[in-house]
Amino acid sequence: MESSQPGFTQPAQRASFAGFLLDMDGTIIDSTTAIVKHWHTVGKEIGMDPEEILQTSHGRRSIDVFKIIAPHKANWDYVREVEARLPVLYGDDATEVPGARNFIDSLIARAAPWAIVTSGTEPLVLGWLKRLELAVPEHLVTAESVEEGKPSPMCYQEGLDKLCLRRRASEVLVLEDAPAGIRAGKAAGCRVIGLVTSHNVEQIVAAGPDWIVRDLESVRVVDQLENGLVTIEIANALATS
Repeated sequence: MESSQPGFTQPAQRASFAGFLLDMDGTIIDSTTAIVKHWHTVGKEIGMDPEEILQTSHGRRSIDVFKIIAPHKANWDYVREVEARLPVLYGDDATEVPGARNFIDSLIARAAPWAIVTSGTEPLVLGWLKRLELAVPEHLVTAESVEEGKPSPMCYQEGLDKLCLRRRASEVLVLEDAPAGIRAGKAAGCRVIGLVTSHNVEQIVAAGPDWIVRDLESVRVVDQLENGLVTIEIANALATS
């Protein structure tokens, strides 16, 4: 994305964090085309209109989608099996979100605590990371990990627990593209960067993140402090006032 687009004009600013929690789709990868194809296939399998499914599916766990559209399919065995197919069948339709690989590699280089927190199942997440040859974090919080999906803060609270940072939530940065995920991160007590990769600016603003950027090209790791905090620089954020 071009950083000169109207509104994305904030001067570079820095902030330091003890840990990082990243959403998957729309934050690390863009699998929109793959997901559309996936839900069209699933819709045909279960006799549902794929367009109706797509209206309710983004940012929501598949288990919760099936509870609405086909309760008899709302079990983890089926959901995991269906999602495991996605990277295999439609892997060529997914791309990295600009800046994601560099950001993750920079966290790893500084041994910064980080985890992926996603509405996808474990087979889906690991399948995408393998297909795109992206780093696998030590910690994953997936759809199966929590009783309630986003915007419930449960997933990010679980992420904080995995990083042993629950009591330092305000020192943890969440990176999210979906309004429900942004709200979940804020409700967990974290700072949040909202990415305008899958929703429009107005929707991201309404969710209330601390910063709004086009993608992860605007976020880079710049330093590691003696107290263990990692400093990032946020460039070309949206000027909201």
